[in-house]
Amino acid sequence: MEYEKMLTKGALKSIMNNEDVKDPMMQVLGVRKITAAGANERYRLLISDGQNLNSFAMLATQLNSMVCNGLIDEFSILKIKRHIISNLTDRSKGSKQVMILLDLAVMVPGTTVGSKIGDPKPIIDNSGQVVENGTSASVDSTPQSNSLPKPRSVQSSVIDNGLQRDIDVSNIHPINSLSPYQNKWTIRARVVNKAPIRTWNNQRGEGKLFSMDLLDESGEIRATAFNSECDKFFDMVEVNKVYFITRGTIKTANKKFSNLNNDYELTLSSETQIFPCHDFDDSQMPALKFNFVPLSQVKDVDVDGIVDVIGVCQTAGELTNLMSKTTRKELKKRDVTIVDQSLSSVTITLWDTQAEDFDGSLQPVIAIKGSRIREFMGSKSLSLLGSTVMQINPDIEEAHRLRGWYDSLPSNVEFNSISTRSDAGANSQFLTIKGAQLAQLGSGDKADYYSMYSHLIFVKSESALYKACPKPDCQKKVIDRNDGTYRCEKCNDETENFKYRLMLSAQLSDSTGNQWVTMFQETAENLLGTTSAELGRLMEESKEEYSDVFQRQMFKLFEIRARAKMETYNNETRLKVSLVNIKPINYKAASTKLIADIKRLSGISTSVM
Repeated sequence: MEYEKMLTKGALKSIMNNEDVKDPMMQVLGVRKITAAGANERYRLLISDGQNLNSFAMLATQLNSMVCNGLIDEFSILKIKRHIISNLTDRSKGSKQVMILLDLAVMVPGTTVGSKIGDPKPIIDNSGQVVENGTSASVDSTPQSNSLPKPRSVQSSVIDNGLQRDIDVSNIHPINSLSPYQNKWTIRARVVNKAPIRTWNNQRGEGKLFSMDLLDESGEIRATAFNSECDKFFDMVEVNKVYFITRGTIKTANKKFSNLNNDYELTLSSETQIFPCHDFDDSQMPALKFNFVPLSQVKDVDVDGIVDVIGVCQTAGELTNLMSKTTRKELKKRDVTIVDQSLSSVTITLWDTQAEDFDGSLQPVIAIKGSRIREFMGSKSLSLLGSTVMQINPDIEEAHRLRGWYDSLPSNVEFNSISTRSDAGANSQFLTIKGAQLAQLGSGDKADYYSMYSHLIFVKSESALYKACPKPDCQKKVIDRNDGTYRCEKCNDETENFKYRLMLSAQLSDSTGNQWVTMFQETAENLLGTTSAELGRLMEESKEEYSDVFQRQMFKLFEIRARAKMETYNNETRLKVSLVNIKPINYKAASTKLIADIKRLSGISTSVM
């Protein structure tokens, strides 16, 4: 039969006996989905070479889509380009060897083949017994990979915890073959990024950690060290150096904290050992991998998405200081605008050390791996995370090409800004709620002011009042000590009195949308037509009358003066809109203004009607 000649007969027995077989052709006789605790779903295959069977072939997770898309199905013929043999320990059944398929190609779809080829049998060991997983009894338990040439046994003399020892690193696993099913493994990888040590202190205790990104020819993975391992390895590991790393816990990656292209991540343990790779030409090891996205496509990426970008620094803003209102920690921030050959520009926010050290005076090329998409009222920008890698003028082809392109540009070229800033004229305009959003008001370095006509549709009356320090020059909220006294942390003083102050959270609405706003003391009193002291008395004596004060203003149309400004809390930037003034609409003046606007927009002369 034509298809029978395609299969590499005898390949399975040779592979399971650690013999190299180049690009063997196998047939899939069955596909089964399995899910292990704490791991992503995986697929187990029953494969045949026309002579023998192996029911313990595991598909690497990066190939799962081939099953989901129907490329790998029953009776399909595969060319296995790369695989490894790994031990799988089962407490009840002992150790088994699993063939993990890392890279393959579908040569003939199963629907075309239509049936099983030949009469394959389980592998028989030397004693004549059937081996269920296709593994010969004479097979060495040491995992091998056909993706790498058989390396010589390297005896690396290293220092680990003050003890000199010889380490056999002859059996190297590619990074993309690591999975929770493996117990013993060694990888040889380059450290392409090392994050600073972070500490935490919460109800469950305190601790510290650092993470590093590892890269080899097959892929990348993040490794994290906690507490004692953090102390042990942080100073030892250097960025861009190549290391042997063995032992540790492999688990499903938390994509909230990792943007690497790997379903798993590595946690260093007390058994982990890391050795400098002295006996290896590290020029063979790839450097940092980028997957650049043109800046013009940034606007199409979902908020909080992770992207790699490269561009020329067009402008760099001044270093600004911010205060976190929750931690009271001072933050440093700098906005940098980059451009690329798509004739688009985007703003990147740098924080703390990166913001301080950045010099944009020579308009360097900036390559960034792992920046997060932020959105300010429809405007996209990029923010750097703790795990983000930023390189200035990197020695890569894309950077050299970009440099030559930018230096040859005419001076009058215009770029389409993905991070649009508000125009200065908007401060004097009457806008709708949607119009203010489209104008990106508040997204600049300074606050923007604008006017609008809106209905008041909701007020959070239950939290409108707070007890403040009675001193005239202090507005700080006091702490009720429940003994008839109140403490002001700002003044470091205790008193038997307090004063009520207003801080209203309200929702405005017009024909184009809704907007949450904040009103402080004077503006709120002007809206409600009463003082905060009187409102406090009503709250204590008559809840019904207190509620009526707010209800009387509901669904009325007001002329409003608003202030919009981006404010940062814990490195999270959000738009805050507060009202400077709110008053009942003057319908005659508003109608006159609308008539003038209509004439101006339609080109009609401004003669008196």
